[in-house]
Amino acid sequence: MKNKKFWVSLLAGILAAVMILSLVLSVLPSVRAESSSEIQSQINALKEEKKQQDAKIKELEKQMAANVSEIKDIVRQKQLIEQQISLMYEQVENINDQVASYALMIADMQEQLDAAQERLEALNKKNKERIRAMEEDGALSYWTVLFQANDFYDLLDRLNMMQEIAASDSRRLKEMRDAAKVVQETKTNLLTEKTALQQSKDELQSTEAGLKAKIEDANNLLLDLEKKGDDYSNLLWEMEQQEAETLKQLAQKEKDYDAAKKHEEYLAWLATSVSTTTAPPTKPAGSGNTGGTGGIPTVDQTGTSWLVPTSYIKLTSPFGMRFHPIHHQWLMHYGVDLAGREGWDVVATRGGVVREVGYDKASAGNYVIIDHLDGFESIYMHMYRWPEVSVGQYVAQGQKIGGQGTTGGSTGVHLHFGISYNGVYVNPAEYVKLK
Repeated sequence: MKNKKFWVSLLAGILAAVMILSLVLSVLPSVRAESSSEIQSQINALKEEKKQQDAKIKELEKQMAANVSEIKDIVRQKQLIEQQISLMYEQVENINDQVASYALMIADMQEQLDAAQERLEALNKKNKERIRAMEEDGALSYWTVLFQANDFYDLLDRLNMMQEIAASDSRRLKEMRDAAKVVQETKTNLLTEKTALQQSKDELQSTEAGLKAKIEDANNLLLDLEKKGDDYSNLLWEMEQQEAETLKQLAQKEKDYDAAKKHEEYLAWLATSVSTTTAPPTKPAGSGNTGGTGGIPTVDQTGTSWLVPTSYIKLTSPFGMRFHPIHHQWLMHYGVDLAGREGWDVVATRGGVVREVGYDKASAGNYVIIDHLDGFESIYMHMYRWPEVSVGQYVAQGQKIGGQGTTGGSTGVHLHFGISYNGVYVNPAEYVKLK
């Protein structure tokens, strides 16, 4: 009889152990395909990739800066050339004015020369006509002067008169020739200077053409540099997009690493600790009813898997859009408000690890976030004093973590209770049976 009782007790113990083991295994999150060390290797590879992308971005920025500097140099050179051309326009205009003035002076000199030439020719002609008439009439000869003289003094007077007439005509002719010569020389000098000015004008215009060609080359170079700058900008944008994608992947991998590490630590903890009093959702992600949360696993509405975190008098604000009592505008409410009495116990809805404990004056007040190590987290806000748990502590389902209060952005004593899955807030009413 005693042996029979022994074997019955042994069998009952084995069955109990099997049940406990099944319960423990049900708590464990789904098996992850990658270990934390594998994820760390991927993180290291992504960091190396980001390092290379940073180097490429810096090189592109350096090339862009050099391109901008070159554009500024070309623009400065172009401005100098334009200033030179502007000065040349002024010089050419000045030369045109001088050429016009010389043309007028040359025309005036020509008139003076023509008038002097006419007077010279008229004087020559008149002198020749007088001498010819005197010779034809026989009135002009030394013999006539001698024989018609009344006396010796009269003879001298006549000879002197003839010499003076001849000398006067000679002076007048010489003066006329000298004047004509001066006019001719002045005209020649003016023509020479006009020709030199015209040559200078031609040289300036030739130089201007060369400078305009340089401006054209500078414009073409600027277009090329601007296109190159656009290409650099596009490449930089692409590299920045790649870097942003790498950072996004890196952030996700770091989250995966933290989750894998927690999972491994949890497994290690379970190996040396008693089993938790909580249970995971009854339905895995993606199976059956999703409760309208887009693939987020739900549970039955019996409340056996998740505890109601506090006693409460009334559910004052459900999950969803509401008119905020403090901000006075329509905002999303990412949890449910359970109104009760100050100090009423707040307990962990499920077992897990305390991820965060803190105080937010403007919003959450005293709050706690518990990581349930299967993608789910629970959030508790507005507790009346500093929570009774600390970060990293393992808490069991139903373990007290604090009490109801009205700290932070609150209009009365209540508990704001929220649930998130993989960082997305879900409706707690789908997991906890609320009245």
